[in-house]
Amino acid sequence: MGSHSDIISTVEFNYSGDLLATGDKGGRVVIFQREQEAVVRTKCRIWRDGVLPLFACILAVRYAATALPAERWGSGLREAHRNKSRPHSRGEYNVYSTFQSHEPEFDYLKSLEIEEKINKIRWLPQQNAAHFLLSTNDKTIKLWKISERDKRAEGYNLKDEDGRLRDPFRITALRVPILKPMDLMVEASPRRIFANAHTYHINSISVNSDHETYLSADDLRINLWHLEITDRSFNIVDIKPVNMEELTEVITAAEFHPHQCNVFVYSSSKGTIRLCDMRSSALCDRHAKFFEEPEDPSSRSFFSEIISSISDVKFSHSGRYMMTRDYLSVKVWDLNMESRPVETHQVHEYLRSKLCSLYENDCIFDKFECCWSGSDSAIMTGSYNNFFRMFDRTTRRDVTLEASRENSKPRASLKPRKVCTGGKRKKDEISVDSLDFNKKILHTAWHPAENIIAVAATNNLYIFQDKVN
Repeated sequence: MGSHSDIISTVEFNYSGDLLATGDKGGRVVIFQREQEAVVRTKCRIWRDGVLPLFACILAVRYAATALPAERWGSGLREAHRNKSRPHSRGEYNVYSTFQSHEPEFDYLKSLEIEEKINKIRWLPQQNAAHFLLSTNDKTIKLWKISERDKRAEGYNLKDEDGRLRDPFRITALRVPILKPMDLMVEASPRRIFANAHTYHINSISVNSDHETYLSADDLRINLWHLEITDRSFNIVDIKPVNMEELTEVITAAEFHPHQCNVFVYSSSKGTIRLCDMRSSALCDRHAKFFEEPEDPSSRSFFSEIISSISDVKFSHSGRYMMTRDYLSVKVWDLNMESRPVETHQVHEYLRSKLCSLYENDCIFDKFECCWSGSDSAIMTGSYNNFFRMFDRTTRRDVTLEASRENSKPRASLKPRKVCTGGKRKKDEISVDSLDFNKKILHTAWHPAENIIAVAATNNLYIFQDKVN
């Protein structure tokens, strides 16, 4: 096992899917780039309705960035890939850049340590040769520019090649500097730092479809920022009561609509989702829509409120639906119907009988994320024992897959796994009592146009692709 700082805390593809960014608890960001020849060879293949593809591993990386500097880590991985026989080398990802995004800090006024852990990464649409991304820890959001340099200027008049200034009296001729090729260098530089706007821990950032603004959310407030302005933000949601003893719920996630720049949603620990329209008022304390599923009184228990808390909310690419993840299930909501979800997919219903022990070991408070396929016809989310679940929305078929070193030999198809909930256990099934709750998949990402998925299993990153013979 790696150290605590190597545990992956967020995974995010960029808009084209050619870059994949991961953040970890040590404040580092690692960016993987897809091989360009693989992009050319691969046709754009969206999830076909009714067909659950076979996924095969194309990359498995164990995080140990503390022991390997960026250059060695990247080149070592590239070398390993070059030496492999690659009969189906479609879409391989190599380390492109690694950099330290956040450092541990200390708030002297509140006597609180501020962790360096990266909570979220969000890419901005590419406008030029450089790439931009937002990364955030609990308190500070940073805008990073990732750019390439493969040429350097030589032949200056006032300085030598080693950078020392030349004696002006010895300059007898005018030289025109020329650009000479050099080894490719990927640079990450912070362009903006957005700080001092959140009293509580930031849990979400989301870039607006206008590509000029973004929101950041903590437990009680949501702020709206302009990407060019760092010294002020606008508070658009504030649910903090005058008396904190009256606090009944907190904000758990927030996201902008993918097409309507005035619409955003935020979820709460009470299992509700509020859709707000910024055209109605500057402070969106009155929601435009309120999504809540009525609770079945017969199934109410001590744990009902905890397991109904929403850990993630994501709009579909089309903008027609949104998906929410609570502890035991994934729900798909139609934005035009607030009364109940149009789909409910059980992720690990077999854990309902284990809630007491999950409460005692704090696993019941784990925050699982969810993601859509590029065509919105399938959804994916994580579970325990390094399992992750996929649901086909058209046929209502689902599959459980496992991300582990043993099952991730290059090009080998992932075999569906089954959990035995009672009675006699079959040969290929795993008992509920045998599940390892320390191995959990909280963070997943789906390529925006192809069946390529990224799965973070503690300090291991796996990239799987549908297998085509």
